[in-house]
Amino acid sequence: MKRILIFTAGFGEGHNTAARNIRDGIEFLSEEDTQVEIIDLFDSCYGRFNDLMRKAYITAINRTPKLWQGFYNLVNNTHIVEANLTSLARMQKAMEELLVEGQPDTVVCTYPIYNFLIEEIYKNRPRHFSHVTVVFDSISVNSLWYRTNSDFFIVPNDETAQVLRQAGVADDKLKVLGFPVQLDFANPVESYSPPDLATGGHPRILYLINSGKKKAPSVIEKLLEHEDWELTIAVGRDEKLRQTAIQITADAEDRARVIGWTNQMPKLMMTHHLLITKAGGATIQEAIAGKIPIIVNQVVPGQEEGNYELIRRNNAGALSEKPKEIVSWAERAFDNNFQLWNLWRKNITSISRPDSSLQIARFLLDQSVPTNVPAEPGEILRAQQPHAAPSAFQPHAESSRSQHKLLICDLHTHTTFSDGKLTIGEMVDFYGQRGFDALCITDHLCDPKRLLGKLVNLTGLVIPPSEVNDYFAAIEKEKNRAWKKYDLILMTGIEFNKDGLTSKTSTHLLGVDLKEPINPSLDLKTTIGEIHAQGGLAIASHPHKMRSVWGKDTLYLWENQDEYAPLLDAWEIANRDDIFNPVGLKRLPFVANSDFHKPKHIHSWKTVLWSEKDPEAIKECIRINRDVSITLYRDHRFGLELADDPATDNPTVASLLDFPSSNSDDDPGLLPGVA
Repeated sequence: MKRILIFTAGFGEGHNTAARNIRDGIEFLSEEDTQVEIIDLFDSCYGRFNDLMRKAYITAINRTPKLWQGFYNLVNNTHIVEANLTSLARMQKAMEELLVEGQPDTVVCTYPIYNFLIEEIYKNRPRHFSHVTVVFDSISVNSLWYRTNSDFFIVPNDETAQVLRQAGVADDKLKVLGFPVQLDFANPVESYSPPDLATGGHPRILYLINSGKKKAPSVIEKLLEHEDWELTIAVGRDEKLRQTAIQITADAEDRARVIGWTNQMPKLMMTHHLLITKAGGATIQEAIAGKIPIIVNQVVPGQEEGNYELIRRNNAGALSEKPKEIVSWAERAFDNNFQLWNLWRKNITSISRPDSSLQIARFLLDQSVPTNVPAEPGEILRAQQPHAAPSAFQPHAESSRSQHKLLICDLHTHTTFSDGKLTIGEMVDFYGQRGFDALCITDHLCDPKRLLGKLVNLTGLVIPPSEVNDYFAAIEKEKNRAWKKYDLILMTGIEFNKDGLTSKTSTHLLGVDLKEPINPSLDLKTTIGEIHAQGGLAIASHPHKMRSVWGKDTLYLWENQDEYAPLLDAWEIANRDDIFNPVGLKRLPFVANSDFHKPKHIHSWKTVLWSEKDPEAIKECIRINRDVSITLYRDHRFGLELADDPATDNPTVASLLDFPSSNSDDDPGLLPGVA
């Protein structure tokens, strides 16, 4: 069994993107003989402070680029990180615990500060793993990436390799394998290609509005002046901008569409001719993998300068920040029988590495050979203790769906599709690594006919109606991996929010194990009927008074229980930290759920069933409400209990626990590093 540990961080778009795609590549190639885990120690060890730093980073990048440039240059040209390693004592302790207890064969860092900690931990003892750094910056590479020792540096292109060579990195340590993009780029279906311009196909333009939002309406209007162009506008989670774009394109619906956040970026890039976007790291590298020429509309000083320089050197696009000039470049690209576009397309194809994640995965798997370094005496003693902490890389047990067993379930959780903190894939890993048997993702979907529903739909904290199909597809895509890797049954669900102006007119209803979307505008009884028609469970969510900080109580179902009790399959008797005694006193069928939004919420009430491990058996067990119990779950990975860190209001898990720091709890010297 090979063990690979990937360290990432939530600053910027590149670190987590690289980590997830490397993991997917490894799992695609390695079947069941490899365990791979992604860890963000910044988030786990520093919680709220880390969130503040992340927000500060995003603000600096988007609103104060000169301030960000100053910080970038400071980190690049000084030894401020090395001088402040003591401020990262908590994270260093957590990392040491992971490395000693988990005994990984390969450690991958997609964030440079981890390299300094590894060097500090192993400065006086032999290292038992291969250490690989994944550098995803192009050309303008911050020196943090290579100021420490690493066995190998994986870089995205030859230009970046040359920068590291000139900085003194030995050539045999450099591996030019590309930026790890999604596997879809390497395995496109036939329909993933734009129409042939040479045979009369209309130019297709993809406009990603991830910066310059004030200029966006003007850009859209000017692009629409070309009636033979087809336009896709992606606005992310900015619902206000989405509505503005819809209004602008109302008279051109046949050739323009507006979408929000999407997980279909590979398909979009591979089915369009031209991309308009900022010079963000992951976006530029994905565009190169998708072989789509780029008009860059913003370059933030620092890493983005190198991203644009890569496009410029290879003549694969252009730079233009003004709306009129952006459209002018698009016109030039498509003029004269698409002469310039064909050149750009040829050039970007020559540097494209669509199978980069697979290439990187193969390299890491080849490196993952145990070195048999003798353990230190303290490690041997720890291993001999009867209650020694288990490894982070425990293989999931062989399972059978045909036998009754105790199953621990969480049927009320939220992801980044609404107001959750983790992606669907991260949720699968989070629950799977903790041995859960069944997980239902139930992101919020609001009734747009209600006033509050209309308002909440503008916040980006619920699933926009236009993204419901993507939501179902994203969960479906993860189901096989969840079962194959963790024996985890993953179900698709929805939390239908029907909020009135008072608690007694508000209800939240869980639809569990849905097969297809349900119109959120349907009345409550019809919604329950639609859930049952799909074989799903209809569960009353937090039906009684609670101490929630997320909003008012939702008491409509409870106030009308005589009417709805015959229709519902179960009622939440416990939600997060609240337990609803009246549900038990009424002897109503019950479940307990976390209402998970972020990692600290794993520390909450859960449902325990005695059932076959099968979706239909689980649902029938809950319907009958026999052999159902609840437990107040505590996380014990590495034999340590999940707990809130009073300084950060963030739970830390296992090696990600509340380790003491040599500095104050606030860790004032913590640096966000380089994204």
